[in-house]
Amino acid sequence: MIFSKERLLGNWHLMRIVRMAIGLYMAGGAFYMKDWMFGVVGAFFLYQALSDTSCCGAAGCSTPGRQAGYRQQGKAENIDVDYEEVK
Repeated sequence: MIFSKERLLGNWHLMRIVRMAIGLYMAGGAFYMKDWMFGVVGAFFLYQALSDTSCCGAAGCSTPGRQAGYRQQGKAENIDVDYEEVK
């Protein structure tokens, strides 16, 4: 399930807090102004904050994780690398 307890309560960073603030502001403004479109955008920001996703999805814009040549402790193994000279 996307809204598990660990997902909702853990890993709150600055961007997630900003999304929550924008979503709450827009949802409150939509209720006050009776504007459903403003509410839809506010609900989108609230969903992003609660599920810890962005427009790209969960960690869609992040860099790749560990490569196969590294051990669990973070030390590199001896890997033979072939170089080709380009002229």
